[in-house]
Amino acid sequence: MVKISLCMIVKDEEEVLARCLESVKELVDEIVIADTGSTDKTRNIASAYTELIYEIAWEDDFAKARNFVFSKATGDYLLWLDADDVISPENAKRFLALRQTLSKELPDMVMCPYDTAFDGETPLSTFYRERLVRRSSGFLWQGRIHECIAPHGKILHSEFRVFHLGSKKVRGMRNLHIYQKWASEEPLGGRDKFYYGRELYYHRLYTEAIAILEDMLDGEGWYVNKIEACKILSYCYAAQGKVEKAHLALFRSFSYGEPRASVLCEIAALFQRKNRIHEAIFWYEAALSCRDHAAEGDFEEPNSRTLVPYLELVCCYYALGDRKKAVFYHKKTERLFPNHSAVIYNRQFFVEKGLI
Repeated sequence: MVKISLCMIVKDEEEVLARCLESVKELVDEIVIADTGSTDKTRNIASAYTELIYEIAWEDDFAKARNFVFSKATGDYLLWLDADDVISPENAKRFLALRQTLSKELPDMVMCPYDTAFDGETPLSTFYRERLVRRSSGFLWQGRIHECIAPHGKILHSEFRVFHLGSKKVRGMRNLHIYQKWASEEPLGGRDKFYYGRELYYHRLYTEAIAILEDMLDGEGWYVNKIEACKILSYCYAAQGKVEKAHLALFRSFSYGEPRASVLCEIAALFQRKNRIHEAIFWYEAALSCRDHAAEGDFEEPNSRTLVPYLELVCCYYALGDRKKAVFYHKKTERLFPNHSAVIYNRQFFVEKGLI
């Protein structure tokens, strides 16, 4: 049986660290933690699970910190988690099955779904991450922030999932300041320009975000990031009231790959806001036929292929006076999401109108 080391970097995670470690402690052979300057009870909590705790200086470089903790691990495979991640009981079983597969197939890297931004128990976003790597393959993290490991060798895709539940810790301007400092010191690559532009958007610096994202789209970059960059660019233009440019940014994404459901829903929503309901219906219905692209590395939004277009089609058809079609889509939505608050509201609305 292969030996697995859990490798984590932490800082001021007393609120969530025990939750994470309780969910994984029985699944790994070794827990290695690098603390980058906690002032709360993080180190005391960690010490209940491992003696392998290292204190390192924080240098505004996540990759450097992760590479340090990787260097201290002794397992055949290295698993990484953030403190606000959790492994559910169902996925703990999947992980144990994955261990058996590791022993037989000896992959260099295992890509796994990462579920984030939950609506109740439903993940609003899913994308694949490099979750385990073979120590002897010499992988290194790259990037001061939104760090990643460049894949090589034998790659295995697994359905073992990690839930990113988040925490109440305020991160403020940290990420933005790292990008601003980094960009002032050296040119950023396409991937890092995408994340920098997204960070600028989060902080409502729309003009700056547009400049970075347009530059990224005009240069080299991964097609998945370019598709997502078009969506963020659209949000920036929409926030500035430039609706036509917002629409064009979304249509531009088609030049980089197969249409994504989340993009089609955004196109539909812009038409809907203009009261161009027939066009909105076209794009919402098109979103229902889109494929799941999470395995390609997309920031997949599962609800954009089901819940979102169904709910909006209810509204669109009702606005057109087509009550029968509105109820048709409501019933479709109800079969999939019977307990969702919007579905419950619509059900009561149609009952009061005598339509169901």
